[in-house]
Amino acid sequence: MSEAIPSVWVREAKAPGLSRDRIVAAALELLDAEGLGALSMRSLGKRLEAGATSMYRHVANKDELIELVVDEVYGEVAVPGAGEPWREGVAAAAGSLRAMALRHPWVAGVLGQVGLAYLGPNLAAVAERMQALFLAAGLRDLEAQQAMAAVTSYVVGTVTSETAWLALVARSGRTEQELVADLQASQAHLNETPAAREYVDPAAFREDGFAFGLALILDGLEARLRGAR
Repeated sequence: MSEAIPSVWVREAKAPGLSRDRIVAAALELLDAEGLGALSMRSLGKRLEAGATSMYRHVANKDELIELVVDEVYGEVAVPGAGEPWREGVAAAAGSLRAMALRHPWVAGVLGQVGLAYLGPNLAAVAERMQALFLAAGLRDLEAQQAMAAVTSYVVGTVTSETAWLALVARSGRTEQELVADLQASQAHLNETPAAREYVDPAAFREDGFAFGLALILDGLEARLRGAR
């Protein structure tokens, strides 16, 4: 049986002319430009003009590399301190997580699949600060953890659908508004939907839809807190 590789977060990697930060930056650039399917240790080594030996001194495999890059983008997620009103704080954190995932569309495909055994520092900090908001609201430890999971799952699920739709828009070569207009012109029944009657801008429809769904979750938590008092 082969010996288990220690977590990337507890290993010290050294290689002349190459750093872990440089590897992560290049991987993020590649992922943002070409998506998850384009990432491999070979493609990244080519981009960095680095040999496999140098790469593997820092990163053991592709899964570990993705773990590092996911933690890197989690550094973009802003979570208000627990001194803020809990509901506004959670809504701001959820919105920041969504915005990060929309900036990096590949993230939607890997959230929930990495960082489960060994949380990186940025991901752990986001989780700790979000849990502190729920604890400040009056939830117990386990409830706070479950509430955070519910909100995060909602964000990830919504963003997964959004990024799939936006990828379709990008492939069409048209703007989101132009594509929706074309669909409505070719399928008249789409003009009769409540969304078509109330929204001209599909991006605004997505924004309001996200806010509405999040409000439903927060309303439920607020009702639970009232019932516990």
